[in-house]
Amino acid sequence: MESQVRGGTRWKRFAVVMVPSVLATAAVGVGLAQGALAASFSVSGQQFKVTAGHLHGVGFAQYGGIDTVYKSTEGKEKTPVPVAISSFETARIDKMCQSVATKIPLIGKTVYLRLEAGNDPKKPVTAENLYIDVAQLKADAKFTNIDIGVAVQDKTRGPAVKEGESVLPGGFAQQAQTADLYGVEQTAWATTAGTFTLNGLSMRLGTDSEMECY
Repeated sequence: MESQVRGGTRWKRFAVVMVPSVLATAAVGVGLAQGALAASFSVSGQQFKVTAGHLHGVGFAQYGGIDTVYKSTEGKEKTPVPVAISSFETARIDKMCQSVATKIPLIGKTVYLRLEAGNDPKKPVTAENLYIDVAQLKADAKFTNIDIGVAVQDKTRGPAVKEGESVLPGGFAQQAQTADLYGVEQTAWATTAGTFTLNGLSMRLGTDSEMECY
């Protein structure tokens, strides 16, 4: 079976790609109160932006989870936030850009870090056992052999749930044999991978907001 979602039907795209995050938001309070969540994955208090011309993933799974975010750079106070965890057994990414903005009180400015890789179509970015903790995603998406509504512990595609990640037992998941995302614009809290090969990597620092990927 093949499922395809295009930009003209944005509500369908939202439903397929972001439902786990919505469910996680509703369930986080109940889960914490009942002690159903394990120790959550701790991340910095900064989100980062990622764009890609095309991401082709094999062995895709997505499910809701909880990250623990530091509320300040002092690292003393944390808060739980819901995320949609997208995972891939293997992934190939063309024209990848990643940017993060950091306020520097000492100079009274925001400094932007921008990374680019995979601009040569013959040398894309590649990854194995890739996890992306997504806060927001916009893309055109195409899935093959997709199953929507699978319990997290019963999924058969994608890498195993990341160690230390909080998920609800019996929580909502979806999986597919392959996933193709085009024109990706996403905001994420964390990205981890078993291997991550950044061919043609370039890095820049600056104070111009136009350095952000979008």
